[in-house]
Amino acid sequence: MSIYIENELDTDISQEYYDIAKDIIEAAIDFMDCPYECEVNVIFTDNDGIREINKLHRDLDSPTDVLSFPMCSFDKIGDFDSLEDNPLEYFNQDTGELMLGDIILNIDRIKSQAMEYGHTKRREAAFLTAHSMLHLFGYDHIDDEERIIMEEKQEEILTKKGYTRDDKKDID
Repeated sequence: MSIYIENELDTDISQEYYDIAKDIIEAAIDFMDCPYECEVNVIFTDNDGIREINKLHRDLDSPTDVLSFPMCSFDKIGDFDSLEDNPLEYFNQDTGELMLGDIILNIDRIKSQAMEYGHTKRREAAFLTAHSMLHLFGYDHIDDEERIIMEEKQEEILTKKGYTRDDKKDID
């Protein structure tokens, strides 16, 4: 598995952010019973950085908490069978890994939303990473039914890894 993480902030961030991203990415891949070694790219940025990306790719001139850019088009959510039909499109030709996509995490929002929702930055970083990973596997939350299913899956991943709302351990 290859997880590439970049910090586009002007300052360093705690190693724990990197560790949480890796932990949740691996947990989500296991949760989905993905039969392949995978490749995921993660970028940590701030309000300004994610606003630029949001405007460029979604024509929305505002910051958001997380952006997901899936590389795979699933016929059915998490159905890996059809991906082998397009190996040049979905698999890294050098490593053979399934290229799931990119996750952009906004550190400013992780901090503010943790305070707003009354839980730790650690929980919020894990939540946004799990949320984004489910998008990479084809989940969405356009309607209430999809949103509820996606939220249940996120909670399963987070609970299994110990990132609960009542967790008091936090990132410095």
